[in-house]
Amino acid sequence: MDAEPLVAQAGDQVVDPEVRSFIYSLVTALGGSANDEAGRYTLGDDALGCLRDLKKWLRFYDEKLNRLDVARCLAESNLVNGDLIPILALWDEVKPTDKYKSRITLACLELLVPLTWPVEIHSEMTINHHRHTPYLQRAQISYKRGILGHPSNSILRSIIRIGLPSITTPRPERSSRDEGILKLVLYLFRNVTIINATPNLLVEGDEDETSRSMTINAFHNQDVFAMLLTLCSNIEEEFTFQDVILLEILFHLIKGVEVKQLFMDNSQRSATRTDELKGLMDAESSLTRDRSKHAPTRHGRFGTMIWVKRQDEKVSSVSGQDVLLNDQAAFDKMDKTKRWNKPRGRRPVMDETSNNFNMQVHLTSSALHHLRLFVEEFLDSGFNPLMTSIRKAMERESDRLTESSSRHFFFVGSWFLNAERARRAQQEEARRKATGSAKEIEPDSFALVASVLNQETFIALNRFMQTSLDNKEWQDLNAGMLSFTQTLLTVQEMAKSALEEDQEIAENIQSRIFYEESTHDRILSTLRGYKGQGFWYLDACTELAHVFLRMLEQYSKQNVDMQVRSKRISRRKKKVQNQSQENMGEEDDGFDNSEDEEAADRAEAVRSVAERSFDFKRFCSKFCTQSSVNTFVALASYYRDLDTEQLKRAHRFFYRVAFKQELSVLLFRLDIIALFTRMIKGPEGLASSNPVFGEWEELVRQILKKLFRKIDERPQLITELLFSKIPATVHYLEYGHDKQTLTVTSRPAAELEIKPNATRTTDENIRIVVSSLVADGSEDLVRWLCEILDNALKDRKSWELADLARGTQDAADIVDIAPSTPAIEVSGPDEKCKTAMFKNGRLRLLFTLAGLVLAGEDVLGTPWSIPGSISSAVLEETHNSIQQHCDNPAPEIDGVDPHTLIRRKRIAGTATNNDDSTAHVNFGSDSEGEDLGLDQVLFPPNLRSKSKALKELKQKRRKGKKGDEDEDNHLDEEALNARRLAREQNALERQKKIKSSLFVNASDDETDDEADQEFFAREAERRKRQAQRTEDAMALDILGERTGKAKGKRKQAISSDSDEEDEISSQRKRARSQNPASGSDVEELGATSQLRAQTPPTSTEDDLIFDIGEKSPAPTFQWSSTAADIPAKSIGEQDDDNDEDDDEPITMTRSRRPKMMAGFMVDSDSE
Repeated sequence: MDAEPLVAQAGDQVVDPEVRSFIYSLVTALGGSANDEAGRYTLGDDALGCLRDLKKWLRFYDEKLNRLDVARCLAESNLVNGDLIPILALWDEVKPTDKYKSRITLACLELLVPLTWPVEIHSEMTINHHRHTPYLQRAQISYKRGILGHPSNSILRSIIRIGLPSITTPRPERSSRDEGILKLVLYLFRNVTIINATPNLLVEGDEDETSRSMTINAFHNQDVFAMLLTLCSNIEEEFTFQDVILLEILFHLIKGVEVKQLFMDNSQRSATRTDELKGLMDAESSLTRDRSKHAPTRHGRFGTMIWVKRQDEKVSSVSGQDVLLNDQAAFDKMDKTKRWNKPRGRRPVMDETSNNFNMQVHLTSSALHHLRLFVEEFLDSGFNPLMTSIRKAMERESDRLTESSSRHFFFVGSWFLNAERARRAQQEEARRKATGSAKEIEPDSFALVASVLNQETFIALNRFMQTSLDNKEWQDLNAGMLSFTQTLLTVQEMAKSALEEDQEIAENIQSRIFYEESTHDRILSTLRGYKGQGFWYLDACTELAHVFLRMLEQYSKQNVDMQVRSKRISRRKKKVQNQSQENMGEEDDGFDNSEDEEAADRAEAVRSVAERSFDFKRFCSKFCTQSSVNTFVALASYYRDLDTEQLKRAHRFFYRVAFKQELSVLLFRLDIIALFTRMIKGPEGLASSNPVFGEWEELVRQILKKLFRKIDERPQLITELLFSKIPATVHYLEYGHDKQTLTVTSRPAAELEIKPNATRTTDENIRIVVSSLVADGSEDLVRWLCEILDNALKDRKSWELADLARGTQDAADIVDIAPSTPAIEVSGPDEKCKTAMFKNGRLRLLFTLAGLVLAGEDVLGTPWSIPGSISSAVLEETHNSIQQHCDNPAPEIDGVDPHTLIRRKRIAGTATNNDDSTAHVNFGSDSEGEDLGLDQVLFPPNLRSKSKALKELKQKRRKGKKGDEDEDNHLDEEALNARRLAREQNALERQKKIKSSLFVNASDDETDDEADQEFFAREAERRKRQAQRTEDAMALDILGERTGKAKGKRKQAISSDSDEEDEISSQRKRARSQNPASGSDVEELGATSQLRAQTPPTSTEDDLIFDIGEKSPAPTFQWSSTAADIPAKSIGEQDDDNDEDDDEPITMTRSRRPKMMAGFMVDSDSE
C-alpha cells in the first residue's frame, strides 16, 4: 500500500468508516516495499489470509447487500496497482514447487477478476451505485494501465502460468477447481478487453496506454493470442464450457476494426491515409474559401443583428454580419438555429458502450499487423470449432449463454466472413503482382468458414432476426443484418470460385435462402421499419436490402422457373370429433359432415404452406414503397458523411424506383426534391470531385424533368408535393383514375335437412336440431328463438280474438287465419345473432321447421318473418316443442349422435341415372311461361347402331395402322387436347341441330307478316325447283333403282354411273329378300313423307338436301303428317351420319332405324 490512492478527500463519508477501517487494515497487512532497500515488494506475514479476507468482504458485503463500498475502498487504497500487480510480477522468481506462493498468485487473480469486472449501468441502480460508479470506472482504467504497462511486461504471462496446469489436464481428469481457474483466467482477459475510456469520463494519464492498440500488442507480446488459439482449436474436445467467454474476448477485440485496413500492406495503408488527409484538407479549404467570400473584415462592424419580418407580420431576430448578404442567407441561418426537442418516451436506462460494435476504432500499424496475424491463424484453425460449439449451445439454450451471446455470435461470424473475403482478395492481388511463378497455384476453398454457411446457422439467423424484430431489439437486429449481408456477399464470391464444389454449394445456399418467402418479407420489414433507430441501423438495413435485391434479381434471371414457399395463417374448419364410426363409413350420401355451417364447426388457425412461381418485378414493387423511400432518403440526408459505396447504394435505389419500376411519383415530395437539389447545387452540397457526383447530378436532372412533365399532365400533383403518397394516390397520379376494386360478399350457410329415414314427425325433427345446437354451445340462440315465438304467439292470439269479435269468421274456423293477419318480422338483436342467422345452418334449419321464411334477399342482416298463415295453435305447439327439447336436450337419439342425422340438402337433378338417358332433359313447361333458347340442348345424343359402330372400328384400325407412327411422332399433348375439344364442340353442335330440326317452339307462331311472306315465297320457289327435278328423274325412270341402302357411316351420294346403279339395285334386292316385311317403295316413300311432315326444313337441312338432289332428283311430298306420328328413332339421324371421327361409347342397343333413300329415311337403313 505504498502508492497514493486515486482520490481520498478528508471528511468524505461516502462509505461507512468502520468498513473503511477494516479494508485499510487488511490492505496494509498484505505487504509492501518499504522494508526492502531495493524497493522490491515484500509479502506480509499472513498475506494469503489477508487476500482471502478481502475476497470475503467483496463477496459478502458488496454482492450480498448490492453495494459498491468495498470496491470503492480498495480503489482508494490502490490495492491493484500497489499490491496485486507487484505480487504477480514476482511469479517469474517463484519455483513451480512453491505451492504457498502459487496459492497467493491464485488469490490475487480471484481479487482481480471482480475488481476489473465492468460496471454496468442499468435502470435498477441505487443511489449508492450512482455515487461510486464514476470513481470505479476511472479506477478500472488505471487497473488496465497497470496490467498492460507494467515494466516487467509479464503480468498477462503470469496469469497464463496460473491456468497452464488446468489447460494441460485432460478433460476427463479435470476437476471443478481446474475449470474454475481456467474461467478466472479467461474472465480477466475479457475484462481487460472491455475496459475503455468513455467520452464522458475524465481520465488521468495518456489514453493510448489503455487503447485497443495497446491491448492487442500486449496480447501478442505476452502470448495471450497463442493461448486463445489453442483453446479455440480444441474447444470441441477439451474446452467446451469456455466457448462463450472466448467469443466475448474475440468480440471486444475486433469490434469497430475496419477489415479493409487490416489486410492492407504498409504502402496501401499510407496511400489511404494520405488520401483521407487530402480530402479533409480540401474540405477545410472549401469551407475557408466560402467563408472568406462573406466574412467580415477587420474594419467591419461587430455584433450585427437584424430583424426579419415574416408573412404573418411576426418579427424574428438573426445575428451575424453574414446575414446581410441576401435574404436567403438570413433564412438559412434561421433554419439552422431551429431546434425541435422531440418528446421521447421513457426508456430503460441501458449502457450500450460495452456491446456497441459500430463505433470505428483506429489502430496503430503494429496493432494492425499483430491482429492480422492472429485473425489469419484463427481462420485457419479455430473459427469453425468455436462457431460450431456456440451454435450448438444456442440450439440447446445452454445455461452458460448470456443475453448478448447471440449478438456476439452473429457479429463475430459476419466480421470473420468479411475478413476471409478480404484475405482472399489480397492474396489474389499478390499473386497477380508476383512474377516468375513456375506453376499456377490452386484456388483455395471456402471450407475455412463453412461453420456459418450451413443450414443450421441459417435457421438460427432467421429465428434471431425475427425475434429481434418482434421485440424491437435494434442492436441485436443490427448484428443479424450484418451477418446476413456478409453471408450473401460470401455466397456471391463462392459462385465465382474456380472450384466446382464451391459453385454447387453457393447454388444450394442461394436456392435455400431465396426459396423462403418469409425471408423476403423479413428483409422488407427491416427496411420499412426504420423509425430513427440510428445511423448504424440505417446503414445496415439499406446495405442488406441493396445486396439482397441485387442477388435475387441475378438469381431469378438465371432460374426462370424459380419457386418460393409462402407460409400464411389461414382458417379452416375442424371436423366434429364425436362423429360415429358408422357415419364415417357412409359413402353413398356424397356429403362430408365437416362442411356444415361455420357456427357448428370450430375454426382454428393453421399455417398453410404453398409453393408459387416467383415474379421479381412483383417482388421489387414491394421494395419500392413510400416507407422504403423514406428510409433511403434518411440515408441520403447524411450525404456529407457517406462514403462512395453508401452514396452508390442510395443512387441505385432511387434509380430503380424512378426508372425501372416507373414509380417516380414516390419521389415527388417537397423535402425529397429539396434534398436532391441541395446535394447537387448546394449550399453545402456534394463536392464535384466526388466519384459519384456525376451520377447523382444526372439522376436529379432526370427526376426533375419527370416532375415537371407530371405536373403538366396532372396539376393535382402540386398539392400532393406536400404529402407522402399512399397506393391509391400513386395509382391516380400515374393513370389519371382511381383503382378499381371488387367487393366480395360472403355466402350464406349451406342448406341442411334431416335424413329422410331418420325421423317422421315434426317434433322429432325439432328434437334433433335443438339437441345438435345445444351440443355445439348455441343454447342461447335456441332460447332467443323461444322468446320470439312466445311474443309472436301472443300477438297472433290477439289478432284472432279481434277477428272473432268482429264476426269475420266462425269460432270453428279460428285455426284458419284470415288473410289480413300480418307477418311478424324476426331480426337479430345484436351482431352475433345476425351472423348466426346468416352463417349457422342448423339455426336456419330450425327456423324452417318452425315455419319461418326469409323476408328478402339471402344476405347478411336480412330478417326472417313468421307468415300470417301460421295460426296461434301451430305457433304454440312449435314453441312448446322447442322449449321442451332445449330444457332436456338428447345427447343421443336412438343411440346415434344428433349431428349425424343432419346433412346438406340435396340439390334436385344432381343424381345421375345411367338407365334413363333422358333424365336430365328439360322439356320446358308452357304453363310456367318458359322460353327456351335456340342454342340449348333439349335431347340426349343419339346412340349408334351396331353396324355403324363396327364399321367405324374397322376404319379406325385401318387408319391407325397407317398413321399411328406419324401421330406418335408429330402430335403432342396440346394437339390431342385440341382435337378432344373440337370433338366435344361438334357433338354439342349436333345436339343443337337435333333440337332445331325436330322441335318447334311456341314462339315460332309469333312472327310478323313480312317475314312470313318472304319465307313462303322462298318455299314456293324451292318447291318449283324440286318438282322440276322430280319430273326429270321420273322421266329417266331411275327413281326405283336408287332407293337402296348405303353402307358405311356416311350416306353415299347417288351416282349417275350405270355400274354403281346396278350395284345399288342388287343390294336393294338382297335386302328385300332378307326382310320381307320391309314394304314396298310406296310404303317407304310414305314413311318418309311422315318424317318430313314434322317441321319445315331449316336452312341447314335445305342445303344438305338440295345438294344431294342435284345429283339425284327426288319426288315432291306433301307436309301433311303431325308431329305425333313421327317415330322417336328418327330424331337426329342425318346429323349423326355426318361425323365419322367421333368415338362416343356404345352404351345401349337400339332398334333398327328406317331405311334411307338419299336424304330420306327408310325402314331398313340400319341393315
